[in-house]
Amino acid sequence: MVIIAYNDAQILDVACPSGALEIANSHGAVPPYAIELATVTGRDVRSSSGIALTGARRLASVTGRIDTMLVVGGDGTRNAMADDGMLTQIQRLARRSRRVASVCTGAFVLAAAGLLDGRRVATHWAYGDLLAEHFPRVTVDLAPLYVQDGNVYTSAGVTSALDLTLAFVEDDHGPTVARETARELVTYLQRPADQAQISMFLAGPPPGDRQVRDLLGYIATHPGEDLSPAALAARAQISRRHLTRLFVTHVGTTPARAVRAARTEAAAHLVRGSELSLAAVARRCGFGSAEVLRQAFLDHYGMTGDKIRRIADMPEPHERKTPQTSRHGGPGVSSAGNAFAQGDPPQRSGEIEGV
Repeated sequence: MVIIAYNDAQILDVACPSGALEIANSHGAVPPYAIELATVTGRDVRSSSGIALTGARRLASVTGRIDTMLVVGGDGTRNAMADDGMLTQIQRLARRSRRVASVCTGAFVLAAAGLLDGRRVATHWAYGDLLAEHFPRVTVDLAPLYVQDGNVYTSAGVTSALDLTLAFVEDDHGPTVARETARELVTYLQRPADQAQISMFLAGPPPGDRQVRDLLGYIATHPGEDLSPAALAARAQISRRHLTRLFVTHVGTTPARAVRAARTEAAAHLVRGSELSLAAVARRCGFGSAEVLRQAFLDHYGMTGDKIRRIADMPEPHERKTPQTSRHGGPGVSSAGNAFAQGDPPQRSGEIEGV
C-alpha cells in the first residue's frame, strides 16, 4: 500500500489510511498490509500542520506490483499538480497498481496526471466546482463519501479516507476484520460507497445473513425510494413474513423501523450539511411531509430539524467561514482538510487559479 505525500500534505490524509491498515493487520489481515510512504525525492516532507513525515521512499525506486496507490490532499496540492516528475511517477505506478485512490483534493493530482478522464469521482465538496471546471472530462459527484469507478477510488474530506480504507479492508479480508478494525478505532462501521450521509454506529456485529446485509445497504443508499416491507420483500424475492423474521433475528427490529431510522439519520445529515428546506429534505429522504420528518426527528433525537440546523450552524471560536456549497451537490459529512491555503504564492505558469 503506497501512500504518496508531498510538502504541505494534510497529515490526516496519511494517518487515517495508514492507521486503519495497521490495526487491520493486528486483527488478522492475511496477507498483512505493507504500508509505505513515498515522495518524489524520497526525503522527508512537512505536513500542513508542520509535523514532518519521515521514512519516505523515492517514487522512482518503487517497482513491482502495487496493491493500492493512494494520493493524499492538502494545502500543497497546487505544487504537487505542477510537479511533472511526480505526475510522471504517478502515471507509471498507476499501471502497476491493482487500485488507485485519492483522499480529498488528492483527486486534483490524479486528474492532472490524466487518470480521472472519463470517470466519476468525489472530492471535498468545497472544491468540486474547481475540479469540474478545470478538468471537464471528469464527472464530479459530491454526494457520496467516496466513489469507485473501475479500479479508481476517490474520497471526499479527510475522514472519508477512513470509510474508504475500511471498505478496502472489507473487500480484502471480509466484514469481520473490517468491523474489528472499526471497533478498535472507536469509529463508525465503513459506509457504502454511494451512501451519501448516513452512518450506522457499531452497536453489534454485521448481520450474518447476506440478504439482510444487502437490503440494509440498499436502504442506506436509497432512502427516498419505496422501502415498504412489500417492496423490500419483493427485492429480496422472499415473503413479507420471512422478511420480518430475518430483520428481527439479525437486526433486532422490524424492517419498517430500520427504514425509519436510516431515513432519519440521512435527513439529519442533510439538514446539518446543506441549505435544503425541511420539506425538500423530507422528500429526498422518503418522508411524506416536513411534519412527518419533524416527528421523526423528535422521536429519534429529541429535537426538531430547525434546532439541529441551528446547532450545526453555530460557529466554533475563531472558525473560518465555510465556502458555499458546490453546484454539483450538497456537502458530505466528511471533515475537510484545509485543502488549499489562502494567500498562496503567485500563480506559476500552468497552475490552476484558486488551487
